[in-house]
Amino acid sequence: MTFPGPRFHREESFAEAAVLRSPDLAHPATVDVATLIDLNPLGSFQKRIMVLIGGVVVMDGFDVQAIGFVAPALTQDWSIAPAALGPIFGAGLLGMLVGSMLLSIIADRVGRRPVLVGSTAFFSLCMLCTAATTSIPEMIALRFLTGLGIGGVMANAVALASEYSPQRQRASLLMWISCGFTGGAIAGGLIAAALIPLGGWQSVFLVGGVLPLGIAAVMYWWLPESLLFLSSQAGTHEKLGQLLRRIAPNVNLGRDVHLAESEQVRARGSFAELFRDGRAPMTLLLWLLSFANLLNLFFLANWLPLLATRMGFSSSTAVLMGTTLQLGGLIGAIIMGPLIDRLGYYRVLVPVFLLAGLAVAAIGQPGLSLSALYPVIFTAGLCIVAAQPALNALASTLYPTGIRATGVGWSLGVGRAGAIVGPVVAARLVALDWSSQSLFLAASVPASFSCVVVIGLAIAARRKSRSF
Repeated sequence: MTFPGPRFHREESFAEAAVLRSPDLAHPATVDVATLIDLNPLGSFQKRIMVLIGGVVVMDGFDVQAIGFVAPALTQDWSIAPAALGPIFGAGLLGMLVGSMLLSIIADRVGRRPVLVGSTAFFSLCMLCTAATTSIPEMIALRFLTGLGIGGVMANAVALASEYSPQRQRASLLMWISCGFTGGAIAGGLIAAALIPLGGWQSVFLVGGVLPLGIAAVMYWWLPESLLFLSSQAGTHEKLGQLLRRIAPNVNLGRDVHLAESEQVRARGSFAELFRDGRAPMTLLLWLLSFANLLNLFFLANWLPLLATRMGFSSSTAVLMGTTLQLGGLIGAIIMGPLIDRLGYYRVLVPVFLLAGLAVAAIGQPGLSLSALYPVIFTAGLCIVAAQPALNALASTLYPTGIRATGVGWSLGVGRAGAIVGPVVAARLVALDWSSQSLFLAASVPASFSCVVVIGLAIAARRKSRSF
């Protein structure tokens, strides 16, 4: 992997390499912010930012899965059939789709920080209100609003974290932060199991509202705006200089701070920009990849336990299979990040999706012993579940600062359409009496196809970089 600028032996020279002296004495220092971050070690200031962002991603995962945790208790308390929960599940996913697309554009115009803090506070309040619902229509409305707020979190978390991460560690940091989503989902299940017998299903929503509201308050006081975003705004030189000194305290920034010309932002928060300057093939391939992967991810997350019981396994074994899938995703994200930093996204993702197709197809094979099935499911999770944080991180590298949140947000939004389609199509195929073997074979097709799409995306991204 190559890094911008020459190599130096002293840390001070690393930082100074990012400061380009101007002959204009009125503006003595021009700072290449991206290079300054890349050439400095990850300091305590940036680590604190990562922890704050990771915290809200954890609660994001908790609150997305909350309705699944309370579903059995909710159907019993309200005396409703499980089928009645379908619109409630769908409302949350639809809200996330709309939130990802809408709030990412707003974030590229007004900043990552206000949208991230506002989205977190909003979905926290919606969770608290959900604890007081007494009817299905109320629950549907609040799950949509909760999803709307949650949709504004991941894209902005990825964009903000990427813009404070050195390039040499970026994939690892973004994927480790994204692990918080899976970790929050796992922890949420454990917390729900402990709380529901004591306080009812409402207690899960209360916890899911209070904790992120506290994180939103901490972010309001401690989370800074993106340096690259600030550098594109008028009247932010003093603030930008203060933040830059916390990353590189030994650099003399001079009286004024400017962003290097190559990083200037020409348009912000524009959907059309995703298709301009040769980005159309890259954008469409990224959307296709995200759609296919989230289709598979939500198919496995929603249907694996049920199909396992259909294959003759006990309910407890089916739950363990679902947990194994998520555990594979968690460990996969931890492992995959450093590999991507070393080898690059495309060299890692091509074999990952190839292996994913084989693993998903193998799950439904008849005669496979339980001792063999667990490693297969773990591998599917390692490839499918862990690939999504990698795709989010990859999206953040494909777009310039002015449309980075928009690029990540729309990729997630289109992907969440796949998250809706996957379980719905599976339900239709089950109604048509498809066997479990046929269902898993069908699910292996998008995973295998994703391998080809990654190759196409690599070619499109390379052509785009060569043309500018």
